[in-house]
Amino acid sequence: MPTLFNRDEESEKESAPGRAPGRRPQAPRAPRRVPYTRTWWFKYFPTRAKARRAIFYSLLGASAIFGCLVGLTLVNTADLPQMEDLEHYRPVTTTELLDVHGRSFGSFALERRVVVPYGDFPRSLHDAIISIEDKSFEKNAGINPFRVIGAAYVDLRSKGRRQGASTLTMQLARNLFLSMDQTYSRKIQEILLSIQIERHFTKDQIFSLYANQIYLGSGVYGFEAGSEYYFSKHVHDLTLPESALLAALPKGPTSYSPLRHPDRALRRRNLVLSEMFSDGVITEAQYLAAKESPLGLKIEQPSNTVAPYFVEEVRRQLEQEYGADAVHGSGLKVYTTMDLDLQMVAHKAVLDGVATYERRHGWKGKLANVVETGADPETYVHPDWVDAIGTGEYFHAIVMEATPKRIVVRIGKRYAELKPEDWAWTQVYSGDKLVTRGDIAYVRIEDAASGTATMHATMQQDSGAQASLMAVDNNNGEILAMVGGRDFNLSQFNRATQAERQTGSSFKPYVYTAAVENLHTKPTDIIVDGPTSFYTPNGPYTPHNYEADYKGAMTIQNAFAESRNIPALKLANQVGIKKVIEVAHRFGVTSNLPPYLPVAIGSGGIKLEEQVGAYSVFPNDGILIKPHSIRRVVQSDGLPLKQVTPEVKEVITVETARTMMKLLEAVAQYGTAAQAGAVLKHPLGGKTGTTNSYTDAWFIGFSPSVTAGTWIGFDDPRRTLGEKETGAKAALPMWIDFMKAVVARTPVESFPTAAKKTLEVTVPTGGDNTTAEPAITPHKPAAANDDSDDDDPDDDAKPAAKSAAPAATPAAAPIVRQAPATPVDTNAMPDDAPATGGKPAAPASTKGLVVSPLGPYKPYAPAAPTATAPKTATEPPKTQVR
Repeated sequence: MPTLFNRDEESEKESAPGRAPGRRPQAPRAPRRVPYTRTWWFKYFPTRAKARRAIFYSLLGASAIFGCLVGLTLVNTADLPQMEDLEHYRPVTTTELLDVHGRSFGSFALERRVVVPYGDFPRSLHDAIISIEDKSFEKNAGINPFRVIGAAYVDLRSKGRRQGASTLTMQLARNLFLSMDQTYSRKIQEILLSIQIERHFTKDQIFSLYANQIYLGSGVYGFEAGSEYYFSKHVHDLTLPESALLAALPKGPTSYSPLRHPDRALRRRNLVLSEMFSDGVITEAQYLAAKESPLGLKIEQPSNTVAPYFVEEVRRQLEQEYGADAVHGSGLKVYTTMDLDLQMVAHKAVLDGVATYERRHGWKGKLANVVETGADPETYVHPDWVDAIGTGEYFHAIVMEATPKRIVVRIGKRYAELKPEDWAWTQVYSGDKLVTRGDIAYVRIEDAASGTATMHATMQQDSGAQASLMAVDNNNGEILAMVGGRDFNLSQFNRATQAERQTGSSFKPYVYTAAVENLHTKPTDIIVDGPTSFYTPNGPYTPHNYEADYKGAMTIQNAFAESRNIPALKLANQVGIKKVIEVAHRFGVTSNLPPYLPVAIGSGGIKLEEQVGAYSVFPNDGILIKPHSIRRVVQSDGLPLKQVTPEVKEVITVETARTMMKLLEAVAQYGTAAQAGAVLKHPLGGKTGTTNSYTDAWFIGFSPSVTAGTWIGFDDPRRTLGEKETGAKAALPMWIDFMKAVVARTPVESFPTAAKKTLEVTVPTGGDNTTAEPAITPHKPAAANDDSDDDDPDDDAKPAAKSAAPAATPAAAPIVRQAPATPVDTNAMPDDAPATGGKPAAPASTKGLVVSPLGPYKPYAPAAPTATAPKTATEPPKTQVR
């Protein structure tokens, strides 16, 4: 019986000549229009049955291929992102730090990117990208079939994936959602995503996403960030050659890097210009002029090098409050308290101060030599070469040439020359005896000539001495400047906020404050500066003064101004060292101070940050505002983030503060810091500090508007600064150099004498979710005696007091304190303080609490003096401190 594949064969056999006789011949058929034997496929399929069989298997194979493609599509689209993800896409952007004047000085980023709208990209950049990356961008639907087929043909012939066919949209899809793996699966996903992107977004939107997302090398993403990094300008200011160079980078950010391979980058840039000329988007004259122009790089220096210790402190605080991911990838704008101008002054004051100290102690030599370690001086790179080279900056440089009359050093790719007068202070008059090739010398740039010209430098010395400086605004506790060490690139340890160092006589203000509170000591009271011994469980303790002499009867003010040790120890012993330590803790000192009498003259360790914050209490009439470095944090969409309210509390009465001000002002007028008063000729106060064996030197001082502190020493607390290196000699000059800039800003000012001082504290405003600022619960500072306000018996009074504070106020929230209408009962204990306490009358429901925009707080009143001060256990130090 005939079947689908054999019935035509049987019928053809019957009609063939020479068929067996006896069978009836079939009736003749109608002639065919086109005989089968004349078709082109006859030679491949001699019979119709074979043709049908071939068609059947072809359809079967096509169905199998189609099924496989559908399966692959389903597999590769199962985990593809939805277009809703792209509509809400927020690229990883740079968190920017701004100073008080809105100037950028630092940033945090996992990917250095600055997002700008489509309109900010110049036409020259747009045309350059289209010409070199995707000429059919405006016409294609996300993929270019001709390029895909051509690339596939080349790949198959080369037996590898050597040529791509990515359009701009495909590159965007790959960079946003896919990996860089060279696989067919990834390519299929890329094509599918590109089609979806083209359906949901306009060409302008796609170009904008691409231009903000693409990687351009050196950790830079997007053309705005690339323009800022490579040319130190915004993208809309790019010239034609600069646009062509940036457009050349996406193909190979490393291979065509203008920093690593300038020749390759130049050839690639010229290729882009050639393509633009071929496409008719630039004229021949423009092409020839741009082709002859140099790369013109002007690399932007890392912004974090301006104030690295401050930047690191802000980073630590932000990560603690908001988390590392938000800080490094959310594009926050952080409005800090730093004043960039004062920061630069502080940086220079510290480096110059340490350099002066080093030169005062003579040349020590012993320079490290890279040749001895097997390194090549021609290729050596020092860690501090990432900083911008400028006049007045200090660098470690490698010696390239040393002759008797000339020394040549290298800093990065630049060279500096030193003449004999530049190292004369070392008293080694021959350059080749001072240094040798490969030595790491420490130099100061005296003239940073522009371009690649040889600079002029002077020889300095780095023996390991360190210094720190910190300044705060008295009115609001904002940190204006912070220098945590000599070179952040060599040591990230912040000596302003992390190091607890012995304070020397800079601790004495806490002793005298305790005496004023508990003993009603006055500046004119007489105290005897004479030999004395204190009895301790370990035996008698017989201290002496720094000068090893005694001045007999003298006023409290003179004893403080001249930093006499015996009077301070007598007062501390009479008050009780535990009460002195309690005063220090009340002022914000968190260090663990042992209850030994030598702590009164500075044997305990305290951080510079705490010292500066504590000293600001005196010009602030007794108010402590914890130093802080952040004003507000704004998200990339402009909405502010919730912040922690600065801690504000009253720690001493205004009467005590102003009594102490007389003592502190005397130090700058005729005491150990008289140099400051003579140079600055401005209302000042402060205290010097020198520790055992001259290991630490301090000066903490203030003007009416700013409190600043300086410290100098070695990281090894056993290493001495040298004989006679006191606070007045080693630390005070740095403070004076910094305060010159402060005084120049406010030449006419004075300390408060009548009405109590008004403070302006920047506080995040409260309110509901509809306000521009987040709702912040007002901070309730602890009472001045460190007792909790929860001990107040009237718990119902506190909500009423808090409700008196405004729910939404301007960011600058003043704390206004008026002069007392009636005398304060100085015999009252803190918990027994009257409701007014010398402050404005508060509602009766506050029960002794003072209302402020930061929340109610209890005013401080001194404790009642004891008839006989208890004896305290003391431990004599090895040497005396000043």
